[in-house]
Amino acid sequence: MLVLTRRANESIVIGDDITITILAVTPGGVRVGVDAPRDKRINRAEIVLAVGDANQDAVQASSGDAAETALLGALGSLSSSE
Repeated sequence: MLVLTRRANESIVIGDDITITILAVTPGGVRVGVDAPRDKRINRAEIVLAVGDANQDAVQASSGDAAETALLGALGSLSSSE
């Protein structure tokens, strides 16, 4: 990991097309601006981890027989009510 020190209104350039700018430094945190092409995905790490965990939980829950039985039961009740 590269560690750099920057002050407010100073930037870091990554490659030819990404600029990271420190917008403000406060006791509550650091505001960071990212200027990048639209085709680059930029996400907060904790969001990526949370989505990955939720997806893993969903896969594990759906692989159980109980989930399949519940789904089939729900589908069956829908077709019988029509």
